[in-house]
Amino acid sequence: MFGIVRPCRHRLGETLKSQWMAHLCGLCLALRKDHGQFARVVTNYDGLLISVLTEAQAERGGAGRRTAGPCPLRGMRTASVAHGEGARLAAAVSLVLASAKVRDHVADGDGLLARRPVALAARRVAASWGAAGARTGSVVGFDTAVLVDAVDRQLGIEALAGPGTPLLTVTEPTETATAAAFAHTAVLAGRPGNADPLAEAGRLFGRLAHLLDAVEDRETDAASGAWNPLTATGTSLAEARRLADDALHGIRLALREASFSDGRLAHRLLVHELRTSVDRAFGTASCAHGSAPSGPYAPPGGPGGPPLPPQPPRRDRRGLLAGCLVWAGLACTCQMCCGAYEDPWSRERREGLCANADCSGCGDCCSCCECCGNCCGDDGCDCGCDGCDCGCSC
Repeated sequence: MFGIVRPCRHRLGETLKSQWMAHLCGLCLALRKDHGQFARVVTNYDGLLISVLTEAQAERGGAGRRTAGPCPLRGMRTASVAHGEGARLAAAVSLVLASAKVRDHVADGDGLLARRPVALAARRVAASWGAAGARTGSVVGFDTAVLVDAVDRQLGIEALAGPGTPLLTVTEPTETATAAAFAHTAVLAGRPGNADPLAEAGRLFGRLAHLLDAVEDRETDAASGAWNPLTATGTSLAEARRLADDALHGIRLALREASFSDGRLAHRLLVHELRTSVDRAFGTASCAHGSAPSGPYAPPGGPGGPPLPPQPPRRDRRGLLAGCLVWAGLACTCQMCCGAYEDPWSRERREGLCANADCSGCGDCCSCCECCGNCCGDDGCDCGCDGCDCGCSC
């Protein structure tokens, strides 16, 4: 998995965590259904935002969900997953951008791609993904040519950029691509009035994606001699942080202008979790896990906490191979770190490494507030909800 919005699941709470997983699984299954098993490797955390935004704007109902069969990444359990046009648009965008990423690595001769046979195979995969994304995009009325054009322009802009070039000149193609994808969610949801504010949110999200990637890769790129937008344009980390903070503020304002049927998850990811991503990239804060919970929270099975549910009988133990598959899925999706999970072999309930942890910025507010994702953050919540009766600041 990759992407800049990587929420730690104990921060989401059970309700939003289940919704987030529904979109993640929905994107993965949409890729498999339309493009085969191998296409699932382009599943990414940022791509599912397209699906989240589409559902957030849609009228309530069960039309956007279906029950998926057992999967090793879910502990061989069935689950309700997102499906429909939002998931397919997310799949199309993920495929086209993954195709562009592969072509970019081939052009740079990164790692094994410097070898001609490997580069040739990678080009074929990239071409296949690009064509597949275009087909799926056309099905949902989205012209992926805007994404391809943005990628092509990016290469030319980078070739001309140098000291003194405004950093936003370099980020513009990414901004244009993400703006188009975000805006199309309003079309799919039947909310044309949301197109402009969501385009603005998408533009600023694209700026952040480009900035954070540059910040995180700056030292590695310097060591390898690879091109980096901050180094090439002479942009300081302080200026990059200022631009990132401005983008965060702009996204918050843009989301206020949009109309949602249920915008809780979108707000949680694009306001609170995106801020955490910026802090993580610049090293100013992290998901700091303490040794003891704060506030009213008590872990299941611990002193003052709710009892653990009954454990399944030992006859339900998995075999060696099935347990290994489940373990790999849990490890790859961070479930062994955050939240509760089922032991891959014994099926006993386990608590992840972060289960007893606190999150920086959350303070004592608030484990019972469903309206803004169980954790309002230190700046409160401006999502306009009035469903909290637990006394927290939102």
